[in-house]
Amino acid sequence: MSKIGVLGAGTWGCALAILLAGNGHDVTIWTKIEKEAQALKEDRNNIKNLPGAVLPPQIDITLDLEQLCRDKDIIVMSVASPFIRQTSKEASPFIKKDQIIVNVSKGIEDGTLYTLSEIIKDEIPQADVAVLSGPSHAEEVSRLVPTTVVVGAETVETASFIQDLFMNEVFRVYTSPDIIGIELGGSLKNVIALSAGILDGLGYGDNTKAALITRGIAEISRLGIAMGGKLETFAGLSGIGDLFVTCNSKHSRNWNAGYLIGKGRSMEEAMKEVNQVVEGVNSAKAALALSKKFNVEMPIVEQINEVLFGGKSPSDAVNDLLLRDKRKEYKTLTWD
Repeated sequence: MSKIGVLGAGTWGCALAILLAGNGHDVTIWTKIEKEAQALKEDRNNIKNLPGAVLPPQIDITLDLEQLCRDKDIIVMSVASPFIRQTSKEASPFIKKDQIIVNVSKGIEDGTLYTLSEIIKDEIPQADVAVLSGPSHAEEVSRLVPTTVVVGAETVETASFIQDLFMNEVFRVYTSPDIIGIELGGSLKNVIALSAGILDGLGYGDNTKAALITRGIAEISRLGIAMGGKLETFAGLSGIGDLFVTCNSKHSRNWNAGYLIGKGRSMEEAMKEVNQVVEGVNSAKAALALSKKFNVEMPIVEQINEVLFGGKSPSDAVNDLLLRDKRKEYKTLTWD
């Protein structure tokens, strides 16, 4: 049995806590919101946005950040991306040297353009930071629906240790050394998922969405490889796997926000109605900045930024994508 601390009592934090407790581990969840802690303690059958899930009685809930961080085998970072830096900064004094921290959140920091593991490492340099990602909606993981993910770490020893803690008969975990590729796939797919929701809101069909997903992973891969990620990662669970599930599921807050925008809501109205952090909005700006920094062509990312922040109509954005200059599908493929 391992001692595990989960930073963040949102849907994903609670779902993973349920999974880890089911694997026989000693699990504590931290939240800084007193009402949230009280609600979880009083009614473990009523977890916000996790219908049908039950938080086992052996899972402890705490408001004490030091208690959460002390003497843990691993710490799971499951805080929404806008709050990763502040939470990491507050936790850092209580984190021991070589503490394994598994980041399970997704996003890119506006301004610095850091991935979330880079933010954690920036604030907690003494930690051994890993990432876990893949097609894994919290709603299904909490109900023990069969799921497969990948964990990325700096060493095979850390990756294997995390794999053993999480893996069971319904939650299969692969390992990889490609931390940057895993994080970029998980972050940038939210931008494409926003676009997919917009297409569904506009009433387009399967052909249109298939084109978006395919060309979306092409854009993500181009940028990811330019930043040091590996092509195999973008063809895998944290790339096309996560992109596919997020673009096609009503569990996805990013898809839902995009759908509302396609139906005529503004970006602000859509985010308010979804009433959860829509990671793809911040990641869209960061993705555009990264595309310019690394000189990578990302037309879908450009158009979603125009829709979100430039007042462009979604239908005009689709038309502009379709009417771009003719080109090969892949420049690397040539005739003899």
